[in-house]
Amino acid sequence: MRRYGTAVQDHVNASYSFLCRMLWGNAAQDFIMTIGFVSCTILAMQQVAREKRSFGALVNFMFYWSAIKGTVKQLANSYQNVSSTLVNAEGLLQLLHTEPSVPDSKSAKNLVVHTGEVRFENVSFAYDPRKPTIETIDFSAEAGKTTALLGKSGSGKSTIFTLLHRLYDVCEGSITIDGQDIRDVTGSSLRSAIGIVPQKPGIFNISIKENVRYGNLDATDKDVMDACIAADIHDCIMSFPDAYEATVGEGGVRLSGGQAQRLAIARVLVKKPKIVLLDEATSAVDTLTEAKIQKAISRLASDRTVLVIAHRLSTVARADKILVVHEGKIVESGTHEELLAKGGRYNELWAQQTLTKQVELER
Repeated sequence: MRRYGTAVQDHVNASYSFLCRMLWGNAAQDFIMTIGFVSCTILAMQQVAREKRSFGALVNFMFYWSAIKGTVKQLANSYQNVSSTLVNAEGLLQLLHTEPSVPDSKSAKNLVVHTGEVRFENVSFAYDPRKPTIETIDFSAEAGKTTALLGKSGSGKSTIFTLLHRLYDVCEGSITIDGQDIRDVTGSSLRSAIGIVPQKPGIFNISIKENVRYGNLDATDKDVMDACIAADIHDCIMSFPDAYEATVGEGGVRLSGGQAQRLAIARVLVKKPKIVLLDEATSAVDTLTEAKIQKAISRLASDRTVLVIAHRLSTVARADKILVVHEGKIVESGTHEELLAKGGRYNELWAQQTLTKQVELER
């Protein structure tokens, strides 16, 4: 309460100071105008008294003064508005000219995706040089197959996705897509080839149709509908009073977590990328909704390279390859059956989650 009260008081003081300066400025402007009018009127009256000017000239002077007075004040106010607008424009220009933290190289070319094979070769990275985040990561996500990343929070799974988007450059090693190092391609072409279904999708306060079309602004209404059918959300949308024209958010329909996830999947389907990233797409939904999302994901994964981050092992059990990440390293790799047979960390996680589900069922 004390911090909030201090912030409010600072705002009130600043507003009061601004108002005082504005009123003093207006008073000074009126004072100067009045002094100028009085001085010019006395000069004109002296010239009339000395018969250098006619009385009609004095009347004309007073008439013109009253005509230009309002215009001069308006011009002064316009100057203030223009000055304020120029300050805002300067801030916008500074933002537009801000160089990205990971700029494209001068020789960067557009990424050409054929199959969408992703390769991490001895990749190491650290946000702080004193503490490595991932160390010597080496794996490949084969084209048309699903690769899952599994591990506890803070193990480095999300950092792998961040590096693939090239929000940061790797410290060592390289990341390639179809043999092309992502440091040698433009960021726009790289991100246009990747579709992502985040844990909490960004939903705009516009129609459902435009929310899906955000993935590809050139998509037709039929493309949007086909994507929603494939994402298993078409019937849900048609149940809304305005169907695809229904507005999402305040004053419109409210989407549940599962509906938002499937809407994000439809958005990726419209985009038609060769590489798809799924970041905890089923982390906050019930079992029935998870089954629907899994069905939509299976359609999304058709003929695409898919990388999945998940805590629920049921989400990754069907993956073609499962990578267990621990403290920035890949400690295990294989299919669900192979990892269970090894009896390692994956087997421990599987047993733990299975036991948790049994306890929940008993309750």
